[in-house]
Amino acid sequence: MNKKIISFPHLGNYYVPISFLLKKVTSFEVKPSPPITKKTVELGSKHSPDFVCIPFKYNLGNFIETLENGANILIQAGGGCRYGYYSEVQEKILRDLGYEFEFINLIDGDHFTVKELFQTFKKLNPKLSFIKFAYYTLLTLLMIRYMDEIDQYIRNNIGFEEVENSFSELQKQMLDDFSKTRSYFGLTHKFLSYRKKFRKLKINKPKDCLKVGIIGELYTSMEPFSSFFLEKELAKMKIQVRRFTNVSYLLYQKKLHRKKMLKYIPEYCKYTIGADGMDNVYRSKYLAMEGYDGIIHIKPFGCTPEIGAIPIIRKVCEDYHMPVIFFSFDSATSDTGIKTRLEAFYDMLKERKDRL
Repeated sequence: MNKKIISFPHLGNYYVPISFLLKKVTSFEVKPSPPITKKTVELGSKHSPDFVCIPFKYNLGNFIETLENGANILIQAGGGCRYGYYSEVQEKILRDLGYEFEFINLIDGDHFTVKELFQTFKKLNPKLSFIKFAYYTLLTLLMIRYMDEIDQYIRNNIGFEEVENSFSELQKQMLDDFSKTRSYFGLTHKFLSYRKKFRKLKINKPKDCLKVGIIGELYTSMEPFSSFFLEKELAKMKIQVRRFTNVSYLLYQKKLHRKKMLKYIPEYCKYTIGADGMDNVYRSKYLAMEGYDGIIHIKPFGCTPEIGAIPIIRKVCEDYHMPVIFFSFDSATSDTGIKTRLEAFYDMLKERKDRL
């Protein structure tokens, strides 16, 4: 009998809590997809429809790589915009390529219940009890929340570190430590300990540093490779970065804030646009009101909700005299072109700030 090896697409550092959960609620070996590289994109693009959005190609490339590495159970999250149709199409493509595997779609449609999620994992592990499933699911969600909180502190300060790579090295230690956690108390203790360690890292941050908000499509925001490591480039320019989209936001805050966002931007949106479109209109006005120096909007080529939001975001930025730049990524996007435009945007922001 073949050994069961379970895998899933790569998404930033979130492979850590996802791997943790799968190890606890299944009896299989867990092998996350390798970090995305140019090879991943080439594999995904070769076997994808031409005009599908780039996250589809990244995910498909991830699946091909992990199948070649021995995985035979694949997990796709599903839900949301066209992402909800990924699983069926990707499964068909992979089977046409001759791969044999079991495909699990965690979310069927835009909504799911805890009971449905439990039943999905119960099929993988018939011995799984609901108490064990609930315990480790909640522990995983807490881990994600702690990761996202630390990430925001890093984003605010990494560009001003006095010791090169001090933030990234400590973050690697933290993620490794988090992956070995056993209890809520242990995880919280680790979080508080690392939060102190991050705050002790030496930084040289001026009070009037440039501040930029990153808004846009969720996958491009959370997977660094898909945005050509945009946040790292901004850190090199000594810019404080604010990014809203993370898994904590998608799980806890998005639905709760929907009415609040519509009340905040009645002159721009009366209804939701779809996916994160309305959220990004709200964020544009919020960043302008909070005194940020500029906005960077990122999306995959062909992302329909963001295409609908862009003209409204332009109007918000015109009304509040807020500089904004738009990046659209696909498999043919040039790294050099991105850096050139980003450097020009930085020069404009710095000159504007000095003049003001």
